Amino acid sequence: MRKKSSTPNRGFRVADQIQRDLTELIARELKDPRVGMVTIQAVEVTPDYAHAKVFFSVLIGDAKECEVALNQAAGFLRNGLFKRLMTHTVPTLHFHFDRTTERAADMNALIAKAVSSRAQDD
Repeated sequence: MRKKSSTPNRGFRVADQIQRDLTELIARELKDPRVGMVTIQAVEVTPDYAHAKVFFSVLIGDAKECEVALNQAAGFLRNGLFKRLMTHTVPTLHFHFDRTTERAADMNALIAKAVSSRAQDD
């Protein structure tokens, strides 16, 4: 009987390691003033490990400027990942601003407004 391969989980493990290493690289080695307090939310790696979408949010600063700065620094960050990861190929990084937290805050405000209006009606 053939043993099951752990290959499907490898993509998730690589993405998780990229997320951890990028967080450290951005915080410690990236000196661009346009990059404020960045949180890496998720990393999606293609099956051939050629490209990685990196979703981030910004606590302080302009999201658009930060996205431009991170995409300009993608080569530098990729080089840093190459030194840390033990893989044959290191994916090309593509940074995208993640609006999930903004949407969640908007939804919470709408729910609170609906609950308060329902309480006033009762």
